[in-house]
Amino acid sequence: MSASHSSVSKSISLLALAWAVTAAAIPAAADAREAPTRSAAAQPGIDQRYAAADSFMGSALGDLIDNADVAPRFVEGGLFYRTGNRLDQRYQFLDLASQQTRQVTTTTALLAALTTAKGAPVTADDARIAEVDFDPARNEVRFRAFDGALWSMDAAGRATEVEKADHKVFDLLSPDGKTKIVARSYNLYAVDVATGREVALTADGTREQPYGRSIPELSDILREGTEEPAMPVSGQWSPDGRYLLTWRLDTRDVKKLSITQQNPPGSFYPRSFSYIYPLAGAEKLPQAARLVIDVRDAMKKGKARIVPMQVPSESILYPSPPDMGWLDGKVRMLWTERGYKQQAVYLADPETGAAKVIAHEAVKPVVTVTSSMIFPSPELGGELSISERTGWAQLYLVTPDAPDGGKALTTGEWEVLTVDNVAEDKSSLIVTGVGREATRNPYWRALYRVPAKGGALTELTPEPLDHNASVSPDGKWIVDQMSNPTSPTRAVLRDGASGRIVKELARADDSRLLARGYTPPEPFKGLAADGKTPIYGMIYRPAHFDPKRSYPVIDNVYTGPTTTDVPATWSEARRVAGNSVAQIGAIVVMIDGTGTSRRGQAFRLPAFQNLGEVGLDDHIALIRQMAARYPYMDVTRVGVFGGSAGGYDTARFVLRRPDFFKVGVSSSGNHDLRLDKTWWPEVSMGYADEATWERNSNMSVAGQLKGHLLLVHGDIDDNVPVTESYRLAKALMDAGRDVDLIVMPNATHNVYRPFFWKKLRDYFTQYLLGETPPALGPVKAAAPAAQAATK
Repeated sequence: MSASHSSVSKSISLLALAWAVTAAAIPAAADAREAPTRSAAAQPGIDQRYAAADSFMGSALGDLIDNADVAPRFVEGGLFYRTGNRLDQRYQFLDLASQQTRQVTTTTALLAALTTAKGAPVTADDARIAEVDFDPARNEVRFRAFDGALWSMDAAGRATEVEKADHKVFDLLSPDGKTKIVARSYNLYAVDVATGREVALTADGTREQPYGRSIPELSDILREGTEEPAMPVSGQWSPDGRYLLTWRLDTRDVKKLSITQQNPPGSFYPRSFSYIYPLAGAEKLPQAARLVIDVRDAMKKGKARIVPMQVPSESILYPSPPDMGWLDGKVRMLWTERGYKQQAVYLADPETGAAKVIAHEAVKPVVTVTSSMIFPSPELGGELSISERTGWAQLYLVTPDAPDGGKALTTGEWEVLTVDNVAEDKSSLIVTGVGREATRNPYWRALYRVPAKGGALTELTPEPLDHNASVSPDGKWIVDQMSNPTSPTRAVLRDGASGRIVKELARADDSRLLARGYTPPEPFKGLAADGKTPIYGMIYRPAHFDPKRSYPVIDNVYTGPTTTDVPATWSEARRVAGNSVAQIGAIVVMIDGTGTSRRGQAFRLPAFQNLGEVGLDDHIALIRQMAARYPYMDVTRVGVFGGSAGGYDTARFVLRRPDFFKVGVSSSGNHDLRLDKTWWPEVSMGYADEATWERNSNMSVAGQLKGHLLLVHGDIDDNVPVTESYRLAKALMDAGRDVDLIVMPNATHNVYRPFFWKKLRDYFTQYLLGETPPALGPVKAAAPAAQAATK
């Protein structure tokens, strides 16, 4: 740990740090140091507060902000970006050579083109325009619309659908277009495109051991209504079109999950499926064996030779293909040992399969792949590795002659997040990092130029803000959207060599949002439960906030060590759900306690094999420090909500600290980590024993519930199986506790629909605010029986 984590010697320093705020508080909050009094103004009615919650959520909130994200794309000869907001977007092209800007199109023009193409009026809500791109050479705009279909608009403003939303290419076409690989009956065939002649490349494939076929995802199974949906060939041609690199899956003896969709669209009857989903608690996982086939030779001889790559079989930790590709005519493969004990990069001869390790990573207790990575850098003669071997994620150049070594390109007690560019002359790299500048918030990103031969770094983004940056492929330009939660985003174009600001592109503006009474969020810095480690949080207050009132506190939680939760940017701070939930009449907080990412390995290690306890008391400590600063925060009325791993946390907080957290709304929670996909739990738990898994299971502490807990889950959750919430509900019932459970029909992992938000608000309104939720609308008259029967 860095020196900043050492204990503070004087109590006055401790108290000052506990109450420190990273940015000026909003005026109403800054003077609120007295206990709430009876002179508080009347609070808006619950109907009005629910309406405010709707207006400060999702696209409704985003429509009140201009230039929140310019969405930069470097295209041939220039920069394509946008200004405005969803309802009035203006798309610009900046010629990087002349520095001249011209408007390419607008939301209005795109909607007009779609209206003409559809023959009926199309609104922004109908169109759901996304992924807008521009080809300057053809003066063509491409974008996704409606259900995700790809559209094109030409210079004359004519829109054409060029690709259906469900478009998939199943065959694998060679680089020269003359040969394609097709899959049939779990085997692979090479087909001459011109003549249709085909040669079998494999012959012994089975359902449990197919070639070139990944594990079907639940979403594909549900979409096609079969456990064996059509899938693209999984493999890669060599650049010269001679070899096929592919793999063979082995799911023998792997336990399956089952799911029943009770209300499939268009069908009266339920349907059930069994499917493979690699689980952290499984004794046996699906295996992948990589192989190469000389297709050119097979087409000549009418017979194929399979060359197994001489690397260990690899456990599949998620339904996706193993990491492999081509590098200078060789096969490059990243291999991960189950439990993340080690990773190795192999380079293999496609003719013989002989392989050698060219880079290796083994960090105890686990290789945390969300904070480290290995990727090829042939221009520098090896592999670039972001490694925690010193306790901090730093960048190394690893060469084949010393796979366990590596030259440190960066050093210090800070973290490298990404490598954004390698200079064409190989002299330097541009990286994004956090925590290097001691006087700044440790979560704020900055860009640095790193000499390839070692030496001092050059900071390219010196402003004390978070820098959300995109680097052009040639490294000559940087688009930097800099901000912090209290400073609106300023988008600029920088010179890639020096970082000098060349041109301002846009400034974010939330004046229309503020005019609606919106209360901006406030960053808060305090101390963890140990009394010495600085941690960070965010406070969200309702619109027209009144410091003379008393407000319950709701913690929007996600302690997952794979990431951080508290927004670091101005735009993110306005997009999170806390903006909406606070409007019911509560103070919503977000907190990054110990065990989370981007603060070094030692800061995250309390989470190792301890997901059920990590950060819990840090959240309580910081909420108490917030309330000491702002007495209108009522710590006798504290609730908590979160989704996915935050759903796990929510239940855990209510179960493990029931005298503090009185009410919880847990959505899509992975309540027993053994029933979650392998990679997420094992990257923090390793290959744990049964006692460790059980200790971290929410079922093991179900009997500790005192307050109110609402479990919400989608019945076709394709990320965290719905069985997790069923099992926790059963454990609570068996323990003689109460529980509320909502299973949302035809909902996946994302349950954030209007009904969900209504139930969340209702739950906190009833059990935390002590009020009655708004009444439902008028009852609709039933259709006559004869008429109803025809529908």
